[in-house]
Amino acid sequence: MTENNETAVPHAPAAAPARECENCGRALLGDYCYACGQPVKGLVRHFSSIIGDFADSVLNLDTRLPRTLWPLLAKPGFLTTEYFAGRRVRYVSPVRLFVFLSIVTFFVAQFTVSFGDGTVKFEDDGDSISRATTVQEVEKIRDQALAQMAEARNNVAGVPGADTGIRMGEKELRKKAQRRIEALRKAQAGSAGPSGAAAEAEGAAATTAPADSATATSAAAPTTPAKATAATNDEDEEDFDISFNGEPWDAKTNPIAVAWLPRFANDWLNSQAGRAKANFKRLKEDPNALKDAMLSAVPSTLFILLPLFALMLKILYVFKRRLYMEHLIVALHSHAFLCLALLLMFVIIALQNWLAPESGALHSLFGWIEGLLWLWMPVYLLVMQKRVYAQGWPMTLVKYCVLGFCYFLLLTTGAAFTMLFSLVNM
Repeated sequence: MTENNETAVPHAPAAAPARECENCGRALLGDYCYACGQPVKGLVRHFSSIIGDFADSVLNLDTRLPRTLWPLLAKPGFLTTEYFAGRRVRYVSPVRLFVFLSIVTFFVAQFTVSFGDGTVKFEDDGDSISRATTVQEVEKIRDQALAQMAEARNNVAGVPGADTGIRMGEKELRKKAQRRIEALRKAQAGSAGPSGAAAEAEGAAATTAPADSATATSAAAPTTPAKATAATNDEDEEDFDISFNGEPWDAKTNPIAVAWLPRFANDWLNSQAGRAKANFKRLKEDPNALKDAMLSAVPSTLFILLPLFALMLKILYVFKRRLYMEHLIVALHSHAFLCLALLLMFVIIALQNWLAPESGALHSLFGWIEGLLWLWMPVYLLVMQKRVYAQGWPMTLVKYCVLGFCYFLLLTTGAAFTMLFSLVNM
């Protein structure tokens, strides 16, 4: 009986040897040491194991991403209130969400926004102006190019810095056309000899004269194109003028000199001005170079503007006694939404150009979707502000308008600095 009982009792398994932390020697209770915090896993292991950990991190982002993107797009303030309520692990963190969306958005913008695909042609238009032999021809080329640039400005609306870049191109185009017109008139006056004054008056009248009159003038002065071309070659070196103290900038004769800055800072400013002037010649050959540089710099600009936007929220809602970090979470979610909306806009534009480039029902449908997205952006931000801060509609509307105006000025300034930075570093 005793033997049977003894044989029926199972033997307890041998205790596994306790693991110790390699750093402090304490017994390990998990994958991290409770005493010093060192992880059990280091980098000295099989590479396949490291790839597996990296894949887990990426999949962790991917599994939470669908649960995050839809409320970010369709439920104003939902993610922010969930975060404040402590329900954080089920959604992508605000910082990670903004970084991910800003990088993806402006990466896609590199392929959908273009300054040199036939819409805006700095080089071709400039060369056409240089080859023009009459004032009427110059004005015709100029007006056509300006109309194309205006259309391009509408196509890239919403891209920070893009509108500023196109306006700069318009200004330079007008300057080049005006210089060409003046060169043609001087050439006409010089070819007329003693009757130069009469020829100059005739050249001035040619601005409004019909085409046959311009042809006659050109025939009477066969040397005009050569002289005008020579004058244009001299002018091409002054396509981009930087002014300081009302005079054209020059590193030796008229350098930038800010009295309250040290010498090395002024030297740096002058070197940057020289780089910008040299890069503008590249811009004529490749207009998309500035676009690529700007879109690459926009995420960094937004990172700088984010804490300033949160500070404005802190000032407007100072009596709510919220921490600054709470306002920063609001700023991160609102900017992440704007990046997501712009991403959808770029995708729709790409689909429209691919599936429905000509007018039609599908083309109109894409246009309606774009319009709804533009309308949804300000409405979303207003509703989000109302839900997060829980104030009445009159006060929310007042603060929304003040915040929007101040941030528009801030964003415009940031876009201008981004464009200048991109021009220098492209």
